[in-house]
Amino acid sequence: MSVSTTTGAGHSPRRVLFASLIGTTIEFFDFYIYATAAVLVFPKLFFPADDPTSSMLQSFATFAIAFFARPLGSALFGHFGDRIGRKATLVAALLTMGISTVVIGLLPTYAQIGVAAPLLLALCRFGQGLGLGGEWGGAVLLATENAPPGKRAWYGMFPQLGAPLGFICSSGVFLILSETLSDAQFFTWGWRIPFIASSVLVLVGLWVRLRIAETPVFAQALKTHAPVRLPMLKVVREHGRALVLGTVIALATFVLFYLMTVFALTWGTTALGYTREQFLVMQLFGILFFALTIPLSAKLADRHGRRRTLLWVSAAIAAFGFVLAPLLSAGTGGVLAALALGLALMGYTYGPLGTVLSELYPTTVRYTGASLSFNLAGIFGASLAPYIATWLAQTQGLAFVGYYLSIAALLSFGALWISRETRDLDLAHT
Repeated sequence: MSVSTTTGAGHSPRRVLFASLIGTTIEFFDFYIYATAAVLVFPKLFFPADDPTSSMLQSFATFAIAFFARPLGSALFGHFGDRIGRKATLVAALLTMGISTVVIGLLPTYAQIGVAAPLLLALCRFGQGLGLGGEWGGAVLLATENAPPGKRAWYGMFPQLGAPLGFICSSGVFLILSETLSDAQFFTWGWRIPFIASSVLVLVGLWVRLRIAETPVFAQALKTHAPVRLPMLKVVREHGRALVLGTVIALATFVLFYLMTVFALTWGTTALGYTREQFLVMQLFGILFFALTIPLSAKLADRHGRRRTLLWVSAAIAAFGFVLAPLLSAGTGGVLAALALGLALMGYTYGPLGTVLSELYPTTVRYTGASLSFNLAGIFGASLAPYIATWLAQTQGLAFVGYYLSIAALLSFGALWISRETRDLDLAHT
């Protein structure tokens, strides 16, 4: 049974692509409302208020917890995704993420229960990371393992579109709340609305996910190979090179995105003096470029190859690091240019990334391997990026934030340089 000849409602291209897109959109919406709240809300409500800088850094520390939980999610959900199938595992991952997010919206604050408040917040953030660690890899495989020949990067970019769509929804919700509520209302109860309302989105996502079929590539693999007993152990032992290369290839992507979102929001609403409403609008403008360049990069990756496409983009990100500080210091026009350019480059690197990482591994450990590479890159590239960037900007100057990005891009460039092209691989026979 080949991918191209599989039929049936459960394998309908529209249904498969929609299922991969809506799941990641919901997951990233949940993930990003936390990122926004970590800048705007949590430092004031969940940590001692006597030192604003310390409260902000503590909030960023809870933000980072999810990235350390994501590889655990990769191992946990990847284990079952490689043994029992992509579909059931994706449902479990979505539930884990959704429940954690809703509970955040119900938590009491530091003023109400003291130190227990940030501890409970950290626990819920861990649950978010665990769920997203299992979600992303499964959604990418749902798309790529159903893709016809020559369109794998195109199919693989649909779950990637969930990132900008989720960000647009999360920023849009916070912007509407900021515009319609007073500060007192927003900090008393308004900030809880996005977290609690995500339960509706999760229910929609579950309904869609339960209507899809198992991927034909995985179904075929089960007919010819017994499931791997411990997929994570096999990835580490037999595919260590792919694991390291995949992690470093994705490094610049994570650093770039969280500098353009979490760090930029922090810097814009403090050092640059913008209100949260003003800067959220500016970020939404930049995110449009992120969304537009994802499909463009997928087309390039299918036509010219994944490696060649990402090499050029990594070099461009390295160059962008040297103009980041001057642009952010050049008034509103410069800030808009920095956000548009940085997030356009983000789309170009993010579009083919899921496809590239999935193609590094054989079917029997692909869920675990691709997820681990992606989420380990999250630890090294994203978990501490807002913290490091804030520290660099305050102690060394804003230019060093750009140098930090350039170094990450050069590391990704090097990993791509020594990697192989994977465009012509047959996933059903690897």
